[in-house]
Amino acid sequence: MSGGGAKIIPGRDGILLPYQKKWVEDRSRLKIAEKSRQIGWTWAAAYALVKQKSRASCPHYDAWISSRDELQAQLFLEDCKMWVDLLSIDLSELGHPLLAKGGTASFALRFANGRRIHSMSSSPDAQAGKRGDRVLDEFALHEDPRKLYSIAYPGITWGGSLEIFSTHRGSRNFFNELITEIKHKGNPKGFSLHSVTLQQALEEGLLYKIQCKLQGDDSRQDMDEAQYFDFIRNGCPDEESFLEEFCCIPGDDAAAFLSYDLIASCEYKAGEDWDVDFIRQSEIQNRQLFVGVDIGRDHDLTVIWVIEKIADLRRTRLVRVLDRESFDAQEQALYSILDSPAVSRCCIDQTGIGRQFVERAQRKYGPRRVEGIHFTSAVKEELAYPVRAAFEDKSLRIPNDKLIRADLRSIRKETTAAGNIRFVGERNRNGHADRFWALALALHAAKDAREQKIFAQVI
Repeated sequence: MSGGGAKIIPGRDGILLPYQKKWVEDRSRLKIAEKSRQIGWTWAAAYALVKQKSRASCPHYDAWISSRDELQAQLFLEDCKMWVDLLSIDLSELGHPLLAKGGTASFALRFANGRRIHSMSSSPDAQAGKRGDRVLDEFALHEDPRKLYSIAYPGITWGGSLEIFSTHRGSRNFFNELITEIKHKGNPKGFSLHSVTLQQALEEGLLYKIQCKLQGDDSRQDMDEAQYFDFIRNGCPDEESFLEEFCCIPGDDAAAFLSYDLIASCEYKAGEDWDVDFIRQSEIQNRQLFVGVDIGRDHDLTVIWVIEKIADLRRTRLVRVLDRESFDAQEQALYSILDSPAVSRCCIDQTGIGRQFVERAQRKYGPRRVEGIHFTSAVKEELAYPVRAAFEDKSLRIPNDKLIRADLRSIRKETTAAGNIRFVGERNRNGHADRFWALALALHAAKDAREQKIFAQVI
């Protein structure tokens, strides 16, 4: 996106930008959008629902929105309430819109004509047995998009429409299957497709809308569209994340060692408590914790990953990232964890500068508790496959974090000319797949003694 021109100011005769208006005015029975993040899509979808369901002539069926978690369900209804106020809809005609919690993850906005907008969390089963309009928000980010679609679609048999919109989450995600089917396989389901990238949204006035909401001293106030585009791009963990989340280009799951769906299936739910306080938690000695440490200094990160072993489940309890910290600071961070009596075993990358960390930690805590792992191609292969196996059998839980996700996605398996397999990770502003290898070391530390692979390179 080239810069240097005047800022784009959208027409002041409407509250919606052109791409938002196009979506709102599209009354297709089936419509779907691949979109950039943070371009006001949910906001526009809420506007359309309020306008439709508040009419006295509204058909006799409700709208059911499926959000990716309970917090998003509440936020969607708050957007709807905002539109009721902003549009000055006659409350005497509508009655008082009521935001009421139904069960544990369902919220409803009710109008005087009897129609409701229901916003629910991501469980596909919540859609079963309900009739009327369906809105599937951030569809690709749901735990099982295919199942969600299969349950939601029959709900419009007796009337209503199905709206799907999302950013991408990998090439093998069911959302991308639908988009590919529309673009390249004749669109057999008959969807109306909308595609809006960050660049397109900026060209239609998005930045002006954003700047109207920002504080006067915000640095983005002085940006033009090209500068804002670069600002967003530079803030992403890596290029794949930027292309996927802002340019409607799904990540290539065929090239990645871990697919997005695999990663998402093992992420903690929003709001789920997973972190452990090593200092104040009195019951810490009753836990069984294992630590993996990938060492870096100037170009790479140092990552300390702690998991708790509960039966066959490995739950992440701490991920600490140190960026260009001194060796003393790194040791202090590691020792504050190893001082816990709950830590059974720690595996440390002893390649290069890591050897000193291993020797000093072994003197302090003993070689039975601290093991050094020297990274070679063969050792990396032995460490990497158990990571994927843990994702595949859902025996792992990890934080829902874009930097962790980007690191896990960055690992690629390559075959050399000699037929040997090697695992490589792109070095970028997010590190060098350091979180992946710290997790791999933590999982290795958690293996039972009979499962351990004896690495000759350790000595």
